[in-house]
Amino acid sequence: MGEAIVTLKKGEGRTIKAGGMWIFDNEIASIAGSFENGDIVRVHDFDGYPMGKGFINQNSKIRIRIMTRNVHQKVDRDFLAQRVVDAWEYRKKVVDTESCRIIFGEADFLPGLVIDKFSDVLVVESLALGIDRLKEEIVNLLKEILRQDGILIRGVYERSDAKVREHEGMVRTKGFIGEEFDTNVKIMENGVRYLVDVKDGQKTGFFLDQKYNRLAIQKLCQGARVLDCFTHTGSFALNAAAAGAKEVTGVDASRAGIAQAVKNAILNKVEDRVSFLCRDVFELLPEFEEKGEEYDVVILDPPAFAKSRQAVKNAAKGYREINLRAMKLVKEGGFLATCSCSHFMSYELFTEVIHQAAKNAHKRLRQVEFRTQSPDHPILWAADESYYLKFYIFQVCGEK
Repeated sequence: MGEAIVTLKKGEGRTIKAGGMWIFDNEIASIAGSFENGDIVRVHDFDGYPMGKGFINQNSKIRIRIMTRNVHQKVDRDFLAQRVVDAWEYRKKVVDTESCRIIFGEADFLPGLVIDKFSDVLVVESLALGIDRLKEEIVNLLKEILRQDGILIRGVYERSDAKVREHEGMVRTKGFIGEEFDTNVKIMENGVRYLVDVKDGQKTGFFLDQKYNRLAIQKLCQGARVLDCFTHTGSFALNAAAAGAKEVTGVDASRAGIAQAVKNAILNKVEDRVSFLCRDVFELLPEFEEKGEEYDVVILDPPAFAKSRQAVKNAAKGYREINLRAMKLVKEGGFLATCSCSHFMSYELFTEVIHQAAKNAHKRLRQVEFRTQSPDHPILWAADESYYLKFYIFQVCGEK
């Protein structure tokens, strides 16, 4: 039985024509042939011009995720092996691979699949029905390719427990792929050690996308008093300590995150200079301001306030509020590192929000750096969802 053929409406398919990977439900004119959700289908433009092949899922507004532009290409084991080889070879050139994201969904032309490597453990997140059928084969291929480089993977854990799976008509799931193993994994990044809980930590256990942004703040922190807000398991705080900060305070609302952060501080033998508070950052910053607290460096690494387009307006208020409060706590000539990890919070809007916060706080900002996510999370142009992390470092000046 041949593959079903999907024909687009005239004037639709703008995203994939620009190089993107998604076709939405309202772009399709007709489907010829039989298929099941998760099957590979061919995609043609309204005039029959071949556009590519991808997975179809009628439960999802993202109706088709493109796997290849070549309609004659078989999506088989050899095809998947080449995709995985390409992803790994790319990481070896651009990033420290001791711990890194090896597969980043659409940006690695394997839509809906994320695979992170934490030392000798892989963590898999599968978010689309079509790729879900292939995930174990892809994992086995990746293990074999790593073995060829002398890297032995001792275990694989699945963290496909994101709510987005429900939009695909799939249940949320987590658990071992293959044999069970100790899911607390020790890693090292930028010379800092962490204990990563791949089973119960947030997302896949640790935020690898900030790797080089954490490194970028080190040069500002020598001898400094540092406040790290939304510290999660202490990553920015520990980078500050590793760089020679004299005093670091990390704040997070998650008790589990703070408990892990304390362990990580002990692991790095910096518990004498690093302390952690389990508090709501929005409540704590005004208290610090009232007490007259001042810091040489303040870091803001909040969770995604905007998880949908509809949430952007409220998210902007939240980003404006924490940035205003943080600027007031930075000493004259000190530094603010601030970011947004929401795809829906555009670069332009995030920049405008910080500008408004500075104006309201009566501060002048000198931009030191603008950065994005680590290159193991590559940004595929035309696949807007692959660009999400915006990271600024500013020097904060008064009314000079």
